[in-house]
Amino acid sequence: MPKASEIKKNSAVEYGGRVYFVRDIERSVPQGRAGGSLYRMRLYDVVTNNKIDETFKDSDMLNLADLTRRPATFSYADGDEYVFMDSEDYTQYSLNREAIADELLFISEDTQGLTVILVSDVPVSLGLPPTVDLEIMETDPSIKGGSATARTKPATLSTGLVIQVPEHISTGDRIKVNVDERRFLGRA
Repeated sequence: MPKASEIKKNSAVEYGGRVYFVRDIERSVPQGRAGGSLYRMRLYDVVTNNKIDETFKDSDMLNLADLTRRPATFSYADGDEYVFMDSEDYTQYSLNREAIADELLFISEDTQGLTVILVSDVPVSLGLPPTVDLEIMETDPSIKGGSATARTKPATLSTGLVIQVPEHISTGDRIKVNVDERRFLGRA
């Protein structure tokens, strides 16, 4: 059983008799308080996707749930259900659009390095690679002589994500995007 201070984002924990997925963690150190840090965690119920916010002391003990990560590829969308296929045993996993709305901004048909996260053999979320390659669908025209360190402009990518790119990048270019920071890294 790990302490609250050892829990990482995207972990599955058992709390109050239910399994929750840790989506966000904020660490705070109260002033004038003897003792350690406080960890405020945003937890999502695996079954109902209901959100709760809980605060734990750094020494509080939490149970990790049975969490499995399976390599997968995007297969197809069927209404609000997105189907992913296991890369090793070809099992299909369906995830609801609401459960993976943020991740969908980084998934194209050729995205590599996806993982389906299972809790007790039920698909609950997607794991993304650190970087993805996406195509720019719309941006202002490139400026001749614009350098890589010059000003930036907004660009709409093939998935609908809007990020800032250097002025020399134009519509149709494929770029690398940092998933965690939603930031331009370079041309793909």
